[in-house]
Amino acid sequence: MTTRTPADTAELDELGPIDYLVIEFPAGGPTGKAMPLLLDLVERGIVRVLDLEFLSISPDGTITRVAVEDLGGDEELELTVFAGAKSGLLDEDDLQEAAAALEPDTSAAILVYENLWAAPLARELRRSGAQLVAGGRIPVQAVLAALDATENAE
Repeated sequence: MTTRTPADTAELDELGPIDYLVIEFPAGGPTGKAMPLLLDLVERGIVRVLDLEFLSISPDGTITRVAVEDLGGDEELELTVFAGAKSGLLDEDDLQEAAAALEPDTSAAILVYENLWAAPLARELRRSGAQLVAGGRIPVQAVLAALDATENAE
């Protein structure tokens, strides 16, 4: 069993919420057009990338881990800045679980990130004894469907 030192506890107290995304790309893989946007979020201190892993799923369903360095072939898909993004939060079971959600002949990025923008709020809530008991995301498709349903009901 590992014990935490007071410094570790203080550091953890400063953390913002940590989220993950599994992003599936069609055959051919990512274009890189989103990477400048992710880099911008990092540079502005909005998020901190903790882990970034890439998987390739062959047409027969074989899962292959793809190194970040192997993806950065052009200017749009410059990912080498994230080559060392490995916090230890993602393990092999997590990658297998993510791969199970993917279609054959696709690729995916698994991104674990800290929401730095929310760290001060999270810190103060923890200090006051509050704790997060539930969370979630509403997919944009569900929002659009709800808006369409509202519009059609009028």
